[in-house]
Amino acid sequence: MANSIVNILLIFVILIIVGILIKYYIDRNKNTEEEKDIVVDDKTFTVDAMIDFVKKRLDEITKINLYDIGLSEEELKRRKAKKYELRKALKGCTYGDVNDKKYVKEIIYDLLFREYGVNEVNISKSIPFDIPSLLTAQDKFEIILYMYKKEFGYEALAEIIKKYDLDELKYIEGTEKPSYVITAQEINDIFKKENFTLNFSDKLNILVQRIYQHYKGYSSIDEIRDMNIDGISGGVSGLPESFLSQVAQTDANYLGQIAEQKVPRACDSIWIMFRGKSIRLAFLSFGKESELKRVCQNIYKYNNPGQLSDTNGYKINEMKDGSRVVVVRPSMSETWAFFVRKFDVKRATLEQIITVDGKENAIDLLKYLVKGARIISLTGEQGCGKTTMLMAMIENIYETMNLRITETAFELHLRKIYPTRNILSMRETETISGQDCLDVQKKTDGSVNIIGEVATDPVASWMIQSAQVASKFTLFTHHAKTFPDLVTALRNSMLRAGVFKDERTAEEQVVSVLNFDIHLVKDFRGRRYIERVTECIPVEEKNEYTFDHRKQSTMEGKMDKFIDNATNYFTKVTNRELYKYVNIMEYHNDAYVITNKISDKNLQEMRNNMDERDIPGFDAFIERNWGKSKKTKN
Repeated sequence: MANSIVNILLIFVILIIVGILIKYYIDRNKNTEEEKDIVVDDKTFTVDAMIDFVKKRLDEITKINLYDIGLSEEELKRRKAKKYELRKALKGCTYGDVNDKKYVKEIIYDLLFREYGVNEVNISKSIPFDIPSLLTAQDKFEIILYMYKKEFGYEALAEIIKKYDLDELKYIEGTEKPSYVITAQEINDIFKKENFTLNFSDKLNILVQRIYQHYKGYSSIDEIRDMNIDGISGGVSGLPESFLSQVAQTDANYLGQIAEQKVPRACDSIWIMFRGKSIRLAFLSFGKESELKRVCQNIYKYNNPGQLSDTNGYKINEMKDGSRVVVVRPSMSETWAFFVRKFDVKRATLEQIITVDGKENAIDLLKYLVKGARIISLTGEQGCGKTTMLMAMIENIYETMNLRITETAFELHLRKIYPTRNILSMRETETISGQDCLDVQKKTDGSVNIIGEVATDPVASWMIQSAQVASKFTLFTHHAKTFPDLVTALRNSMLRAGVFKDERTAEEQVVSVLNFDIHLVKDFRGRRYIERVTECIPVEEKNEYTFDHRKQSTMEGKMDKFIDNATNYFTKVTNRELYKYVNIMEYHNDAYVITNKISDKNLQEMRNNMDERDIPGFDAFIERNWGKSKKTKN
């Protein structure tokens, strides 16, 4: 009995000792885990760590086999639909689709808040929101843009630039030449003046955007690309990587300046086009060459245009929102670079484009030229607004006319503006030339041919031919600087294309077709306006030969008259004037001024092509500017 009591006591003591030891080990492991948490806490909430987490979780969500989980039929359908929607959004957001981008950002927001444990305290370990002195210029800009976007939407960047006059010419310290640039100091000053108060949701949204732009977006330009601006480009200034390796062998001092970021690199190059002004964002950078390369490799991918390779060193394509994108890469170019050009279809009306004094007459003139079915060229340098003006003029084409459009890349997107009209656009591809597109258009019952850009000889020659016989009238753009340059360029294109062998005959065909040229200009300060509207008037050949030699009685007199006729002949063959050109409207002293009268022939043909309801207004316009004109019946 005594032995059994002792045994029970011993077992009890052993159990107590074992319990104490287990508790000791548990407490020690718990303390070790807490110490680990404290040690890695700062690294856990960095942007890089969160990007890795988001990549891993989204990869898991999109690749999980839902049939292995044992879900009910209804839950399986719901999860499959959600999985499909996420996979579609992850693909679409890389093409510039703002709706897919919004959806992916909402998923990231949820993952960080619900799974990763981001809260009011640890969020500042990723971006130091609570210590402004630690914020970089990029951090401050993203905060400013986010807060303005809450109020102004996609006009946010335009509002910031207008409010603080960031598009004014300025002299940077150490330079004597003015330039359009937005500096880090300007961003710091704006951030200080605005003095934003951010709540937790604001901070997390800004963090989500930072993560998204490095994961699926376009790096530092991601939000800027969505804004309503004229365009954005990167990799077009600064030193390329190939140059840095050369410098390293020859000039260590210069290499040190580059390392200290006193000399910008190609990956520091971000430019925007705002109201015709090319502005460098000196405060913004891609950070490294590989990030610029990643953006260039992704930004052109919409609709699978083919691979950008060293053999095929450039791509011209459009993005999901209709923006035109051009990407180039080494060895075709010295560095990776991209150019995104945006076309705001909502603003493409003559009333919104033409705003200076004399705008009423200018708008009326352009409207009546289109209503009168005149063949019109729009000329000027790149970025002067030719495409936007073309879009605005198309509004005035009668709806009874079918439109056929040929472009290098889809830019006009007329069906978005006029979904009920008969419109078909075609573009060149790697296997189909612009000439082929125009040949097909001849067989598609089109009334009006619109050519986005006459850039190649075959397209120029076919444009002239189609303007003669294949359509009622034609609108096209060209890069000529003067009207004689335009005629010469079109004539030479016809010769090179083999349509004509004789310069004179080719030029006669050009001037017989071309009615009016609208020349646009972008000046030094970025203002865009119509410099002139020019009419082309073919010179009719007159028979100036005489038979006066018959009246002469002497051989000497007959020879004189014969030589007179011979002189007329050789004058016509060698340097006869084939056309005249006069300016119908000009831009003088910040105003549009109507000058020379449109020729009677063009006036009559315009009147014949107009709807009866437009003719009284047209006659009033003529009388207001040039007095009463003689009207003839068709």
